[in-house]
Order: sequence, then C-alpha cells, then structure tokens
Amino acid sequence: MIREVQGDILLSRADVIAHGIATHDPFDSGLALALRERFPSMVKDYRHAMHAAAPATGEIWAWRGVNADGSTRGIVNLLTQGMQSQDKAARPLKARLEDVNRALRALARHVQDEGVKSVALPRLATGVGALDWTDVKPLIEQHLGPLGIPVLVYEVYRKGVEADEQLG
Repeated sequence: MIREVQGDILLSRADVIAHGIATHDPFDSGLALALRERFPSMVKDYRHAMHAAAPATGEIWAWRGVNADGSTRGIVNLLTQGMQSQDKAARPLKARLEDVNRALRALARHVQDEGVKSVALPRLATGVGALDWTDVKPLIEQHLGPLGIPVLVYEVYRKGVEADEQLG
C-alpha cells in the first residue's frame, strides 16, 4: 500500500529510507546532504564500495547504520543518475526513467530478499534528477505497490515534523 505523507523523512519509522543518487554523488544537496550529515560513515562506505566495484545507473547500494537512539537505520541508495564526468567538480546528470525503473525493480527485490516491512522515499528523481513526478509515480506503484508493505512517499518536506505514517 502506497501512502503519500508530509513531514521530515529523516524522522521516518520505516525500516528503510530509499532515495536517488548519482553514481559518483557528492552528497551535497537535498536529502543526500541530510543523510551525509546524519550518517557520515554511509558516505565513506559508499565511496569505498564505488571504488571497489563501480556501480552502474539502475542499481542500488544498501547500507545499515545506527541512529542516535541506538536503533538500526537502513538506507537504500538508488542509482538513478550518472555523472557529467569522473572529474571531482562534475555534477549529476538528469535522471532517466529507464534507470529509475531498474533501480525500483532492484529495490523491490531487496525488500523481498531482506524481509523489509516498510519503506519511506521522497518524490524520487524529481529534484536534482529533474524528472516529472507524473512519470515516476507509476513506476513506484508498479514495483513497490505489489509488495504488500507500507510504502511512504514523502511528498512535502517539513523539517522536524513527524509524518502521520500510520505504521502501527
């Protein structure tokens, strides 16, 4: 079941927060920046993983860490965008629907394989990715809707506000 909510996704009680990034993402804007500030070890681990086996667009990279309260936080980075170049100053390219589609398919497999009970994600690939939500939303419904778990789409960001997730 897919539910649209408003609030701060970093306060989500979902098992996993999923979000879109570029293959060599600098984690310097939006949700990626907020996650980097909260979980600096995730970015360090991602950089190591990226150098070990260069991930391609359409893949995912999952990470687990610990919240300030001691609970476990799962983050799934969906590689929805490439980069202009390998240069340090390179910026992410616009996302492509085919990469978003593949990444969501991989996320659905991950959710099933890992027994994830709920997922929170923003309006995927519509910020830096520059895609239209009317094109992305049906892909989320197609891949995550049939999973039978709560999928929370954070439509509006409200810093410090807990969304009414109704996770029980």
